[in-house]
Amino acid sequence: MPKGNASITLIGVGLAKVGVEFVFNGPTNECETCKLKNTCLNLDIARRYRIVGVRGNMKHDCALHDIGVKAVEVVESPSIAAIDSKSAFVGSRIVYKQNDCEVRDCKIYELCHPNGLRRDDKYVISSVLGDTPDACPEGKSLKLVELRR
Repeated sequence: MPKGNASITLIGVGLAKVGVEFVFNGPTNECETCKLKNTCLNLDIARRYRIVGVRGNMKHDCALHDIGVKAVEVVESPSIAAIDSKSAFVGSRIVYKQNDCEVRDCKIYELCHPNGLRRDDKYVISSVLGDTPDACPEGKSLKLVELRR
């Protein structure tokens, strides 16, 4: 039985470890004819997940993973993002907007454009982690927060 709100999916044997996080990128052409695709492709595309359980030792063949896949239990992971400090309050519900930024070589660019978050989705700020590790080169006042859907 999955833990809490966990989903069961399949992942490459080498990645099937509790605590591993990944962003689900969706199907590939090889998935179209796979008999296990409904179990593999049951996650939301572009969302970040964390493995909370590995189910047994059974391996299944997979066209993408040369040593096969295993069943795992996953939950959606919170994401860390840099947002405008005026909006950074624990418990606040926000509609996520990436920071408008043209400085692609910025040291905190990935925090302002984190993988696994979708523009215009609703999130709750579960924690304010503090200031960004480096200042914004455009002078924006930013805070690091943990977001949950």
